[in-house]
Formats: sequence, structure tokens, C-alpha cells
Amino acid sequence: MRAAVLHGKEEIRVEEVTSAPLQAGEVRVQIEAALTCGTDLKVFKRGYHAKMLIPPTVFGHEFAGNICEVAPDVTGWRVGDRVAVANSAPCGRCFYCRNQQENLCDDLLFLNGAYARSIVVPARIVQKNLLRLKPGTAYCDAALVEPLACVVQGVEDTDLRSGQRVLVIGAGPIGLMFVALARHLGCRVTIAGKGKRRLETAQRLGAELVLDVGEQSGLEEAIPAGSVFDTVIEAVGKPATWEAAVRLVRKGGKVNFFGGCPTGTTISLDTSVMHYSSLTLVASFHHTPRTVRRALEYIEAGVVQSADFVDGECSLSELPLLFRSMASGNRAVKTLVRVRE
Repeated sequence: MRAAVLHGKEEIRVEEVTSAPLQAGEVRVQIEAALTCGTDLKVFKRGYHAKMLIPPTVFGHEFAGNICEVAPDVTGWRVGDRVAVANSAPCGRCFYCRNQQENLCDDLLFLNGAYARSIVVPARIVQKNLLRLKPGTAYCDAALVEPLACVVQGVEDTDLRSGQRVLVIGAGPIGLMFVALARHLGCRVTIAGKGKRRLETAQRLGAELVLDVGEQSGLEEAIPAGSVFDTVIEAVGKPATWEAAVRLVRKGGKVNFFGGCPTGTTISLDTSVMHYSSLTLVASFHHTPRTVRRALEYIEAGVVQSADFVDGECSLSELPLLFRSMASGNRAVKTLVRVRE
């Protein structure tokens, strides 16, 4: 079958690959919807991801589809079942798994290869993170499960509650998902970001104040004087915005450093502000089997829908060009990849 293969830094090729036979406990899923992702873009730019994949390797990890083959020993699943699949599964045995921190598992098993006609789901993911869809759930909606599960993790780590004044920094897919969930929880949301279409989406999702920082001299200059934020979510992944987030939260407030910065970067914090303002700083990484299921519940309740996030389509053969465009500044939110062209 044809699949997108990452060969290194900014090099994706669409090639013929062999469909591996199923091993014990595995299922094969025919992909009906595959979506682009900011993490995939980072991997494309860097040429690898130390934890997730080493090139040359099949690529992509946000998808949903139908089970088209089941290993003989698998129970509870059958051909034709409509499913969403998370991109990893924890081991269940290490210190972190035993302490309900499966997102920090010492042996996370990752899954890539969504930019293809089908994908083999490993036994551990079948057991822990293969989710059955309701009959009316659209595949494109269900493909949002993995990134939304990460945002659910962030919302819970930050303890967002009704009435809180929340600033989301960054209007990419993750920032927009934070807007959707924060509004659903009854928060008053301000978002600061770039890109006309993305900011229009933020407003449609319920942000009370939308700040375009594209033409501003800096993020903090874009924030209206007198603004007070109980919580600040950094969803950009730059040291400068991490530092700004700390300066923008109120005394006694909480900051979530959600956006991952490049390896080796550091930030400086004013220790007096940290101490005397009694700030709480958290950082959220990845997801757990529970937040994956909670994400699907939000999707199937209509809180998060692909219509608000997927603003383009491309064929599998066009994928290398799309990623080059994304790397050069294309501000599409998410693109649906037609893998069965």
C-alpha cells in the first residue's frame, strides 16, 4: 500500500510499503480520516522524535476508521467495528503507571503510520486505547481524540472551573481546543494569537476577547491594561511566551506551560514574583487512557467538532508539499488527508 514515509529533516516521500501480517493481540484498521498535527510538523522540521519515531518510518498519528482484520486471539472486537485509536499506550507496570500518572510511563508504546490506507494497532494499544465509536460519530470528529485527550489532561492539571478568567496564548489547534473546553466549563476566555482564520474560530468557539498579536511589538503589549487572569495557558512552546505567561497571571494564579519548547532551551523567572505572588506553575504532557476516553465523550457530545478545526483537505500524494507549506508559515488549523485516493 502507499504511505507517507519520513526519511529525515523536511523529507517525506509517499512510497509503497508492505502491510505487515498481524501478530497476537493486534488488529488492522482501515483509515477513514487522518489529520495533520503540530507535533508531526515539529517532527518534520527536526527529522525525528527521540521518543516517538526514528526515520525512515511511516508517519502520522491522528486517525479513525474501521477494523478490517482481527488477530485470532483478539476478543471483543470484530471486522467492521468503527474505532478511534490513541497514538500510545502505557505499560501499566512502572512506578508512574502504578501511581496514576500513565502519561509519564517509562515505557510508552507509540503508534505512527496514519498517513496510509491502513494501520496495524499493537496489542497493548488494542487493550488500553482502542475506542469504539457511536454509530453517528463522524470519523473526522473522532480523529481529534488524541490531541483533545492531551488538552483534557491540561485542563485537569490546571483545574479549570466555572467563572475563572483564562488567558490562552496561542491560536493553533491546541489553543483552540483549550478555548472550547474552557468555555464549556464556564470560564471567561481571552485568547492571544496569530492568523485571521484561527482567531475567527476562537471567537466562534466562545472566546470573549480575541487579541491578534501578529502586528504587535509583543504579546504583553497586546493585553489590555487592567486585565486580570486567574489562569494562563501557554500553548505556543517558546521560552519568551513561557516567561510572559508568568508575568500575566494574577497573584495566587496558575500557569500551565503546555507548549513544549525546543530541547535545551531555558527560561528565567523572577523569584520574588514567584514567591510573594504565590504562583502555581504546572506543565502538562501527553494523555492517559482515562483522558482519551474523556476526550471521546466531549467529541460525541458535540463540544469539540472537526468543523471548527479542519479547514482544508489534501490527497496523500500532496502531503509532502503540504508539510513544506506548513513549515514555511501556512496557518491552516488542521488538514484532512485523503489516504484512499
